[in-house]
Amino acid sequence: MLLQHFQMLARYNTLANRRVYESCSQLTDAERKRIRPAFFKSIHGTLNHIMVGDRIWLTRFEGGEIPSTGLDAILYEDFDELREVRIAEDQRIEAFASGLAEEFLASTITYRNNAGNIHSDPVNLLVAHFFNHQTHHRGQIHEMLTQTEIAPPVLDMHRVLRP
Repeated sequence: MLLQHFQMLARYNTLANRRVYESCSQLTDAERKRIRPAFFKSIHGTLNHIMVGDRIWLTRFEGGEIPSTGLDAILYEDFDELREVRIAEDQRIEAFASGLAEEFLASTITYRNNAGNIHSDPVNLLVAHFFNHQTHHRGQIHEMLTQTEIAPPVLDMHRVLRP
């Protein structure tokens, strides 16, 4: 059941990101990059942060280590380029979820976080965090969109995944 749940969350992630990026594409670059009262300071900064987090966690899940760019790194200044790599990253996430195994979810991962601390955590908790992290920050983007003339998209899971 947990495998199917994570696969559902991966599909939701892809579809929710499509909706968010479609809404954000209707903004000017200046509006996406406008400083707002948000942790990553702008819609563009938050979109980049989600990408940073996704890459960190997927690399850890694959058994690798990734050097820290800083959680507020702007990996892509250009929105269209960011959107294209988001599509590819979402495909990578769906492939990761479709390849999950019960044995992997029952294991632990030891990793160094951005603060330099070493942690060992259950994979099932970390995969749940991975998807929750994306949802959390999409919620922040959703709120920032309410501060613009563009209506934020519907992101309720049951509506996004509805056939």
